[in-house]
Amino acid sequence: MKAIRRFTVRPVLPPELGALDELAANLRWSWHQPTIDLFRDVDSRLWETDADPVGLLGEVTPDRLAALAADPGFVGRVDALRDDLRAYLAEPRWYQTLGAEVPRSIAYFSPEFGIAAALPQYSGGLGILAGDHLKSASDLGVPLIGVGLFYRSGYFRQTISREGWQEESYPVVDPDGLPMRVLRGPDGSAASVVLALPEGRTLTAHIWRLDVGRVPLLLLDTDIPENADELRGVTDRLYGGGGEHRLLQELLLGIGGTRAVKIFAGLDGRDEPEVFHSNEGHAGFLGLERAADLIGEGLTFDQALRVVRAGTVFTTHTPVPAGIDRFEAPLVERYFSTHLLPGVDVADVLALGVEPGAPADAPPTFNMAVMGLRLAQRANGVSKLHGEVSRSMFNALWPGFDADDVPIGSVTNGVHAPTWTDPEVAALAATTLGTRDTTAADWASPAVSDADLWNLKRRMRGHLVDDARQRMSAAWAEENPGIADPAWFRDLLDPDVLTIGFARRVPTYKRLTLMLHDPERLRALLNHAERPIQLVIAGKSHPADDEGKRLIQKLVEFAQAPDVRQRIVFLPNYDIGMAKRLYPGCDIWLNNPLRPLEACGTSGMKAALNGALNLSILDGWWNEYYDDRNGWAIPSADSAGDGAERDALEAAALYDLLEHQITPRFYERGEDGIPVKWVADMRHTLATLSPELSADRMVRQYVETLYAPAAVAERAITASSFQPARDLAAWTARVEAGWTGVHVAYVESGGVDATPQLGEQLHVRAYVELGELSPDDVKVELVHGHAREGDELTDIRRLRLDFESQEPDSPATFHNSVALDRSGSFGYTVRVVPNHPLLATPAELGLLATAQPSVVE
Repeated sequence: MKAIRRFTVRPVLPPELGALDELAANLRWSWHQPTIDLFRDVDSRLWETDADPVGLLGEVTPDRLAALAADPGFVGRVDALRDDLRAYLAEPRWYQTLGAEVPRSIAYFSPEFGIAAALPQYSGGLGILAGDHLKSASDLGVPLIGVGLFYRSGYFRQTISREGWQEESYPVVDPDGLPMRVLRGPDGSAASVVLALPEGRTLTAHIWRLDVGRVPLLLLDTDIPENADELRGVTDRLYGGGGEHRLLQELLLGIGGTRAVKIFAGLDGRDEPEVFHSNEGHAGFLGLERAADLIGEGLTFDQALRVVRAGTVFTTHTPVPAGIDRFEAPLVERYFSTHLLPGVDVADVLALGVEPGAPADAPPTFNMAVMGLRLAQRANGVSKLHGEVSRSMFNALWPGFDADDVPIGSVTNGVHAPTWTDPEVAALAATTLGTRDTTAADWASPAVSDADLWNLKRRMRGHLVDDARQRMSAAWAEENPGIADPAWFRDLLDPDVLTIGFARRVPTYKRLTLMLHDPERLRALLNHAERPIQLVIAGKSHPADDEGKRLIQKLVEFAQAPDVRQRIVFLPNYDIGMAKRLYPGCDIWLNNPLRPLEACGTSGMKAALNGALNLSILDGWWNEYYDDRNGWAIPSADSAGDGAERDALEAAALYDLLEHQITPRFYERGEDGIPVKWVADMRHTLATLSPELSADRMVRQYVETLYAPAAVAERAITASSFQPARDLAAWTARVEAGWTGVHVAYVESGGVDATPQLGEQLHVRAYVELGELSPDDVKVELVHGHAREGDELTDIRRLRLDFESQEPDSPATFHNSVALDRSGSFGYTVRVVPNHPLLATPAELGLLATAQPSVVE
């Protein structure tokens, strides 16, 4: 019989243990090992079931609580950890040592947040990254406010049927059983945001607050009595529903989230954010809400747009156009032809989402990433390679500019080391190297012996084997109630066999089944008499992606074959809890996407922090960090004739690496049984990658290269009651209107011999027609570099040409000289771009005039 209603009853703790509530209420416990150990000691059986302090305290017996309250040693630990948490929340940290230019407050928007297994508000890498961003911001003292949605059913729970088919269920999440509370006003009523919808309807959302260390996280929830039944389900599931449902979620996240931040800041006595960071395009509507506020203060839309752009950072995670959220333009028009955003004209909204270069006969669409880029003065990809891919993918937004000029930089993702580094790794660092901070430990030190590292890895591999067996038994019991496990489950995997992990979402481009391309060759590797391998695999396919589900089914069917089933396993319901065993327990982390479709790929980072070596296509983060000692690069067959040939070539390269390089290295042992060369690579990986792959490095980079410049720009443009914004909007309108009159009339050069030599000075003078504009409105640049085939310039440098003179009704003259300090082919051109101190890059307005070959003298 099923309950018609479910809720969590909070326990009444003995006074001596009152601080447990305070520790459970702050999600710092999810990465603070002493606090985790404390809750485990309350009841280890309950802790291993959920790893959730709130749930634990709700289930533990009164007798156990009484016994703990009578234990002075335990009570002392509780009080000491409470005091430690309070100090952590109050003490100055890295951010507080920076100057006044950094923002006083930053709002960070994401559609999902992966913080702890107990809070299933994530689907994959994007959410885990967002959770790690908040955690490192907390550790560094960055004044971040997280903003998202509270999904009552989160993402789906995955099971695998007897036929190997993925099946989904959606357990309802009880907010009362989580470390969160409703944000309330001074009168005790729930704070809420309200959005006006078509047909006179309204959407109301309450605001839940969670504390992620020092960082508050606000999650909006529509499952409340104030909404009509069909609107209560807006925040039902992460990435669920069709186009209109998804649009409602993104309107709520962007517009409602911005309103929620303003409410929260007022109630909590905090500064309102100076910088707004949109983690992907899902939250892009936040810029329109901010514009509406500014219009209410007397600005026009164009003036408000300048302010919004100055303080907005946009991060794209999408390496392919098909991965971007798009909506039918008439649907967007319908929702903005309301009182949703007073003062904002629907035509201005639609213009922001128009895709440049879209076919004239194509149905009009609204592109969320395009809007995000148009509303942000600063944007970035999530690895160096992804930055390059993004500049090419969005080049059409800045017509005429080379891809290198497109204003999208990169901040390579990182992972939160205290969360993803196994406690045994941290313990080894503490006992031998004097620190639990594994990113700062001297892993090259002889204080850590080869035996220490090898025994550590074997223990973690053993933990993974035990965990995999338990998970398979639990999955069997769920699918086959009352029937005992198969006997071979007891020998599933081997703690002494080279273990390869592969776990991620299962879209087709990640190629889950590339390893199966030659089944017989894989069988031979799995069952090699002297050098066997074993594979531990996990991942979820989107519920609507039947092709991804077929890949899972194919893998499960292969793994069920009697001759390999003890060497390869697919673990259902990949989540944070599983990942914390999987990454440390693997010797090799495998990643074989179609290059360059992996924007970053942080799973391999988490494995590396635990001494695993990566085996990956040179894509995402691996493309910039592979150094020939921290793993192996699978050669990309980019020139293959088609996808099938590419898969065949890259699979063959994968098998070759495993057979001829990886397994011999792993099984080559000294007299003490230690693979010396393998352990040296583990040590090198820990020493060189631990600091670089840390989310602390990532967040510092965001602060220094994006947040601080955005705050400076926002303060500059809002000074003097927004007068700079008004001036910039007027200047932009004048420059855009007059740009058709700008062109390079001709270019003179001299100062070099007929056969130029290294060290000579090239003198260049450019004559530029400016039309209605003045010389101060433009920047004239000499663009020079090596001239390659087709006169394409590479290794480009730019030199500004100085204004010289301008006669009435004549071109303006600009000149400068460049030293020929590089031998080889040399080429140059002249370009003209808008020039204003409040522009972040020359390409910002998308206006460009370049010299043509016919104008050179």
